[in-house]
Amino acid sequence: MNATFIFETYLDWRQHQRFAIKKRSPALEMIVTEEDFQKAQRYGHDKSSFHFVSNFFSHAVSVVFLWYKLYPALWEWSGSVVEAYLGPDYEIVQSLVFVFSYYFISLVLSTPFSAYSTFVVEEKHGFNKTSLHTFLTDIVKQFGLVLFFGTIILPPFVWIIQWGGEHFYIYVWAFMFALQIFIITIFPTYIQPLFNKVEELEPGSLRTKIEALAQKTGFPLTKLFKIDGSKRSGHSNAYFYGFFKNKRIVLYDTLIEQSKEEEVVAVLGHELGHYFLNHTIQGLVISQINSFVIFYLYGFLIHNEDLYRTFGFSQNSVVISFFLFNFVSSPVSHVLQFAMNLWSRHNEFQADAFSADLGYSAELTSGLIKLQTSNLSTMSPDPWYSTYHYSHPPLVERLQAIKDRSTKIEKKQ
Repeated sequence: MNATFIFETYLDWRQHQRFAIKKRSPALEMIVTEEDFQKAQRYGHDKSSFHFVSNFFSHAVSVVFLWYKLYPALWEWSGSVVEAYLGPDYEIVQSLVFVFSYYFISLVLSTPFSAYSTFVVEEKHGFNKTSLHTFLTDIVKQFGLVLFFGTIILPPFVWIIQWGGEHFYIYVWAFMFALQIFIITIFPTYIQPLFNKVEELEPGSLRTKIEALAQKTGFPLTKLFKIDGSKRSGHSNAYFYGFFKNKRIVLYDTLIEQSKEEEVVAVLGHELGHYFLNHTIQGLVISQINSFVIFYLYGFLIHNEDLYRTFGFSQNSVVISFFLFNFVSSPVSHVLQFAMNLWSRHNEFQADAFSADLGYSAELTSGLIKLQTSNLSTMSPDPWYSTYHYSHPPLVERLQAIKDRSTKIEKKQ
């Protein structure tokens, strides 16, 4: 844990140093103004400075919980609460009390940092649109969702592992896979509207152009929505969801306001590239393989008494064993995330090429530049930092790849 923290803090420091650069590189001089570059540098510097503080605090809390054996104390306290009302030997109920209590503690500790990020850092740079009422209401809603889904998910999760025997990993993986599909299905319809207003994109030229793009490519578009992302932030986004022949596209109102219609269509051409190049399916398959391997390896530690005693626990339980497994396997998770970022950046280049092949090279280029400048995204990332953390290639690299693709297309013609 400490080694990973030190390594990632070093990368953070390298990135922080980049925000002190005052002059644009020759490549950036061709695509962004001096004013936009300086704005992005100041925003990146403030976010980076705040990240050092919040990240150090989070790490310190983890160290304190481990050193003073507060995790075992919380587990014992959860057991005493359950025993007082129900009696002993209620592992599932004790697990619920432990998980919800730990989440509540984490929420209390993280909320001041979240508030500072929203009402100070984001506010300073013109992104925050969140009122105090919305901020507090979101916290209550999130806590309610954790209670609701935790109560539904945790009991069968624990029971399946207890019931499944030595091959429990097969059953618990199948359960979690079905659960993931279920949540993906209900999220846009029942969960997203709790936080944002979602409505169909009004008839007009933008809608006509998007529907024409879907028809041209054979994308099975059934619904086209607009979401009020501006209710909370000035940042913009777009995505699609749905299974099989029932695809729906969602546009943030900020994206529509900040971009020309042709640029929005070009960005959606990129998103459709992910669909037609099977990136979404590949990601789902990879995540399920990863999930299966995690549960399989977990089986080797589930009954390891030495592991429990090392962390100060006096008794075995499913939730505690899985918690400790995730803790000790954290370095491996970071390595896997690094590999996923490499794969994701490769896919982003491919999706850009797909949009370029549709004839949107110029529009995609200008659209990406607008997204970069309007979101004040990092213009000059540190190579080590971006390689380790970024799921998307840096802007200059993406634009060069689009230019090369466009040149290749022109030569073929």
